[in-house]
Amino acid sequence: MSNIDRYIQAATRENTRKSYRACLEHYESVWGGFLPATSDSIAQYLVDHAESLSLNTLRQRLAALATWHNEQGFPDPTKAPLVKKVIKGIAELHPNIEKRAKPLELADLQQLIQWLEKQQTQAAENENRARQLKLTRDKALILIGFWRAFRGDELCRMQVENIRVYPGEGLEIFLSRSKSDRQSHGRHYKAPALRQLCPVNAYLDWITAAGLKTGPVFRSINRWGKTSEQALHPDSLITILRQCFDAAGLSDSGDYSSHSLRRGFATWANANQWDVKSLMEYVGWKDAQSAMRYIEPPDPFARHRFDQALDSHDTVERLEQSQSTPLEIVLRIERFNKQVRGMKKARELIERVCFASWAMTKLDAQGSRYQIIVTHQGAEQLDETLDEMLHQMHALANDHQCMLEAIIKDPSTGRTWD
Repeated sequence: MSNIDRYIQAATRENTRKSYRACLEHYESVWGGFLPATSDSIAQYLVDHAESLSLNTLRQRLAALATWHNEQGFPDPTKAPLVKKVIKGIAELHPNIEKRAKPLELADLQQLIQWLEKQQTQAAENENRARQLKLTRDKALILIGFWRAFRGDELCRMQVENIRVYPGEGLEIFLSRSKSDRQSHGRHYKAPALRQLCPVNAYLDWITAAGLKTGPVFRSINRWGKTSEQALHPDSLITILRQCFDAAGLSDSGDYSSHSLRRGFATWANANQWDVKSLMEYVGWKDAQSAMRYIEPPDPFARHRFDQALDSHDTVERLEQSQSTPLEIVLRIERFNKQVRGMKKARELIERVCFASWAMTKLDAQGSRYQIIVTHQGAEQLDETLDEMLHQMHALANDHQCMLEAIIKDPSTGRTWD
């Protein structure tokens, strides 16, 4: 392999190469297609698998075929109008229902860690080193994965020599690359030391027990308690986690995956009123849409809204304790420059993230004036709610390279927030 080929190969992730090879093999060997392909043959290939394969899988197959044609210097048939219309028709007739990993909630995390610690004690009493090591590793993997909101591949990429421990403060973890680091610049991540469910103590317990000085942090362990020199494969994490969840008595363990840790942290942070900007920076999301896909609302069925309306006694008591204030909002969004195309998206996200939960009403067709009704326990809580709302609005506008001017006004008192 020449140096040029070596660097070209390094530019594409191994998992992507394997996936694309499998896609091409399916097109050629299983379906009987020929390369280079025509737009007609690709359209027929999509039609033949429209009902048996998901829309995301079909799009992956198209990406693999497009990459092969581009790399071999042939015109890309996947960009033909016929292929685009066929894939659009498949999306209409066979809509894709996205399956998401079940988030690991904090109460379940506590139950899980309590079970692991109990099993560790029993393994130590029975002098079962292999099981004790495995439990210690799993505890560190779960706590770091949760509190650092790591993906599975990021956990598997952790290296002992790239981690610094600050006693009583936290961990600093350097990853040379990750999914969100497309340029491979590397990034430092920090995980806090906590009074309970502490990822720092769990990490120190693991590397001390395993005697790790360098190399991958998380590795497989054989039946005799010997740790491998190689890192765990990301695909193996699902099996490890589900076995732990099932043994600890967590319901629906089959619905969990390595992404459950990431989704669980995002849901916890949202419930504890982290603003979207801070959550995006901590986790590493580039846009608010990605963040919203991971956040599980505290009451997904909005039961409390219905219960409040149906239970008249509770409603009266709440009305005595809280008050609803109608507010008017004047919104002005401008581009940073003429090339920016994110104004519409920024406005839609502000409406959905900041206004929708407060009975939003548009007062004009342009989307420059709104009315919301904010329920609060007093002036101090109202100020906090609106300050947080304004912060989120500015963050969303900035993410889409837009400038924002917003004024919130209470028409009954004339008071304004900006």
